[in-house]
Amino acid sequence: MANSYDIAFSTSINDPETFWAEAAKDCYWHKRWDKVLDDSNKPFYRWFTGGVVNTCYNALDYHIEKRN
Repeated sequence: MANSYDIAFSTSINDPETFWAEAAKDCYWHKRWDKVLDDSNKPFYRWFTGGVVNTCYNALDYHIEKRN
């Protein structure tokens, strides 16, 4: 029987776009991304293209607001 770590690890390896899209839901996005992984210019991959996020806000303020 697989535990949650094994499932997460397997998904991250076998379906990284789904894994990271799910993880990104835990952040506040000012604008949601258009595409999780843009591999149109290999080897220069881009993650969450079209998305707008404020990492400073997500690091602290977002979590404080969720507590209240």
